[in-house]
Amino acid sequence: MPVKMMQFVSVEQRQPDKRAVGERIHDFAEIFASFAPEQAREQAARCEQCGIPFCQVHCPLHNNIPDWLLLTAEGRLEEAYEIASSTNNMPEICGRICPQDRLCEGNCVLEKGFRSVTIGAVERFIVDTAFARGWVKPVRPLRERRLSVGIVGAGPAGLAAAEQLRKEGYQVAVYDRYDRVGGLLIYGIPGFKLDKAVVQRRVRHLEDSGIRFHLGVEVGRDLSLTELRRRHAAVLIATGVYRARDVDVPGAQLKGVVKALDYLTASNRKGLGDVVPAFDSGELNARDKHVVVIGGGDTAMDCVRTAIRQGAKSVRCLYRRDRANMPGSMREVQHAEEEGVEFVWLAAPEAFIGAERVEAVQAHRMRLGPPDATGRQVPEPIPGSSFRLQADLVIKALGFDPEDLPGLWGVPELAVTRWGTLRIDWSTMMTAIPGVFAAGDIVRGASLVVWAIRDGRDAAAAIHRWLEGREQKAEEVRSRALALAS
Repeated sequence: MPVKMMQFVSVEQRQPDKRAVGERIHDFAEIFASFAPEQAREQAARCEQCGIPFCQVHCPLHNNIPDWLLLTAEGRLEEAYEIASSTNNMPEICGRICPQDRLCEGNCVLEKGFRSVTIGAVERFIVDTAFARGWVKPVRPLRERRLSVGIVGAGPAGLAAAEQLRKEGYQVAVYDRYDRVGGLLIYGIPGFKLDKAVVQRRVRHLEDSGIRFHLGVEVGRDLSLTELRRRHAAVLIATGVYRARDVDVPGAQLKGVVKALDYLTASNRKGLGDVVPAFDSGELNARDKHVVVIGGGDTAMDCVRTAIRQGAKSVRCLYRRDRANMPGSMREVQHAEEEGVEFVWLAAPEAFIGAERVEAVQAHRMRLGPPDATGRQVPEPIPGSSFRLQADLVIKALGFDPEDLPGLWGVPELAVTRWGTLRIDWSTMMTAIPGVFAAGDIVRGASLVVWAIRDGRDAAAAIHRWLEGREQKAEEVRSRALALAS
């Protein structure tokens, strides 16, 4: 039944209940509970139903947020799910891990005076309810096509493209070098932000939809791009970017100085029940250690909060800019501070100290100098400002760059940009090789999951147009040949 919206005047913003710090730092369970149905309806009814919905404008997927908020407020949850899933292949995941404070909620017109609508929590509630009530059905295309598409990479971009292509009736095969589907959703993002059962539930949906996964298969080692092109009518490269950026200071090769993704992968594998020797030996385990994390993005936040849960003696985050210029989500910073992480702003490492193992980080204070070409102020070291932080484990969370795919795969004609990302025609999503497309971080550079999903959907649409165009041309050639023969 119709309900009165614009309840922001009388109803305060409320997030789902958050577990107490003293409880949540001892496990990797998600820190937020789900809304009860009446809470979701009440919070959704706070929406102003703007004429120009800035929440939707600033969402990379342009989700129809006001529509599914209205439907939720009216209790029409199955319709709300249909709207939410029409533009997003993983709304339950985006509802958990998107930096809503920088995207939809941060651009809500209520943000300045009345605090934004809790968009992410409602989105999560809608889709979790849909799964629980059996509304999420496997893809059953109206027409099965004989043509197949091969996708390299089972992360968000590859999975979104796979589902969209399956909806068009293509036979879809996804190849990934890991032993589980999900990419960073499984091995990079900790369970306290994204329960692995949520990812596995989505994977089962894709398998039930007829998508085939070939795991433990690495292109360039087990399979060539040439072979993939022989097998499939089109190929999509969605490998992501995994080459960790390094810090060029003395002592960077000491034991105990590790890469963020190695550290997070070990923790996530342990949580999934795998045998992880590097974790069990303590090499990738923060228990009883003084931990220093270098970096200020979301990966750094994942590392510091993981270290707290592993039982570190102390956890510090060293970042060369100030809080206002930190690239990570401010909500994540708040959670980390609540859990006992100490942030050392405007500081950067100049050396890692130790004989064989790291014992301390020598750092210097920074100041923000004149802006560079991007308009962002450049950090400069302050002379004579050196100080030391005790450290038994240093985690480098400085971001990721693309691997040299043309070299690794032996395909020099696969053109790249000056940043090492694959060069594509953005109007067609195609690389320099006809019939080979690319999407996600391998094209865009390290970015958000929601952007990977957007790119995967765009690539699927481009592949569909290209394949249909080829089929049409082939049919025209056949028709002309028959006409000449007669």
